[in-house]
Amino acid sequence: MKCETVKDKIILAILLGLIAGAICAITKFGWEIPFPPRTAARDLINPPQEILQQLGFSFNFTHTTYLYNGSPRPIISFIMHFGFSITFAMLYCIIAEFKPGVKLWQGAFYGLVVWFAFHVVLLPLFGTVPAPWHQPLAEHFSEITGHMFCFWVAELARRDLRNRFTGQIERV
Repeated sequence: MKCETVKDKIILAILLGLIAGAICAITKFGWEIPFPPRTAARDLINPPQEILQQLGFSFNFTHTTYLYNGSPRPIISFIMHFGFSITFAMLYCIIAEFKPGVKLWQGAFYGLVVWFAFHVVLLPLFGTVPAPWHQPLAEHFSEITGHMFCFWVAELARRDLRNRFTGQIERV
């Protein structure tokens, strides 16, 4: 696939963002197994569920589950989680095509910026989560390192897939 025009680059970036975003979401899920970002009490209504409730969706809707292997899984939270990761990975991939500086620390810096924008500024501002100084240090550790790690993995996927799709070698 030749990637010479702006349109070609944007189409490629969107495709890469879809794939890298799904990988990013799964990576973040995996990160949260050893480093849960919230206490069990604070996770009764997680931030994606709280955002939707703030927008007027019902508790029953935001807590809709499906059964997998006999375990209830929060499908609405998963949709929000994947939607967030894919959206911000697509944005990252589009920016990376035109502004290579976004790839600082192989995507980890972008993850740090996303964490700061959401977990320090926007979510507390809208009352979705407590103010940063009222959040436990363990939550900050999990969220900072989790965002940096999952966007680093997204960059690895983006670069590898871009190299394969275009036949052009993009180096670090």
